[in-house]
Amino acid sequence: MNQILFAGVIGLFLTLIGTPLLIKFLARKGYGQFIRDDGPRGHAGKKGTPTMGGIAFILATLIAYAVTKVITSREPTTSGLLVLFLTAGMGLVGFLDDYIKIVKQRSLGLRAKAKMAGQLIVGIAFAVLALQFADTRGQTPASTRLSFTQDFGWTVGPVIFVIWALFMILAMSNGVNLTDGLDGLATGASVMVFGAYVFIGTWQHGQSCGNPLTAGASCYEVRDPLDLAVVASALMGSCFGFLWWNTSPAKIFMGDTGSLALGGALAGLAICSRTELLLALLGGLFVLITMSVVIQVGSFRLTGKRVFRMAPLQHHFELKGWSEVLVVVRFWIIQGLCVAVGLGIFYAGWLAIK
Repeated sequence: MNQILFAGVIGLFLTLIGTPLLIKFLARKGYGQFIRDDGPRGHAGKKGTPTMGGIAFILATLIAYAVTKVITSREPTTSGLLVLFLTAGMGLVGFLDDYIKIVKQRSLGLRAKAKMAGQLIVGIAFAVLALQFADTRGQTPASTRLSFTQDFGWTVGPVIFVIWALFMILAMSNGVNLTDGLDGLATGASVMVFGAYVFIGTWQHGQSCGNPLTAGASCYEVRDPLDLAVVASALMGSCFGFLWWNTSPAKIFMGDTGSLALGGALAGLAICSRTELLLALLGGLFVLITMSVVIQVGSFRLTGKRVFRMAPLQHHFELKGWSEVLVVVRFWIIQGLCVAVGLGIFYAGWLAIK
């Protein structure tokens, strides 16, 4: 269990001290954020704020995980490495998008097809690899069965699983990306969900079917639950440290580098911990904000009318007169409630099988 503590503390420390160094470097290079002309007027002052801050917590997470393994003399697991691969891979796609926007002065960044291709390559590689590397019990990092609080009866087969995994990865990446519109909003919400996965991984480890003391009808078939908790802790700590600099008024933005990476990490943790459908509740704020865009676009195309003053949803409330900090805090409360309900359902699921 020391691994979980070490990973979180190291990740927190690295982003607390590393992010200001990144801010100075990006500011010196002039890598600042573009601001939409049609957005809330209060955002105009954010123009030029250093972006691509996701570099800080991605590197901090990778280093925290590696150092933790050295300190505790524990070997990395396949599940942990796969989630880190998905996080870093999606972050790389986001970095290329940010780099082209800022350095090459092309406001739309990567072409839509190129960006999608990058996400598909990383997502497919993760999904295919997650069905390999069976342990001594025949457990692979991912399962071809659908899952909620754990796997249930429906087996979808490897092809459908890859499509399902891609959907989850793209949905969560775009959900975090859409949420990342106000200072600290996406970062703080992500910290809460990663915290939930620290709990889930720790609980699954204690009730693992791989443990002779707990094996039986009421146990979890998850390949490496403790290491998934270590990865989640590293991500939580790294994001927490980044939030110190990303909260209002933000000194740095995570950019697509960060938002795509966080979305990939959330999807990877859900897939490997067998809580795929539960993620829709644990990450309820991301789902809510994504749905606001879907509703806005759908309504405008079908009726020519807008449901919200502006989408994503957080900007609708800004245009209604809420301050940015008020929107962020209230949305954090919503996310906290989603996590609380999600963990409650997870525990209720355990009681049901016990």
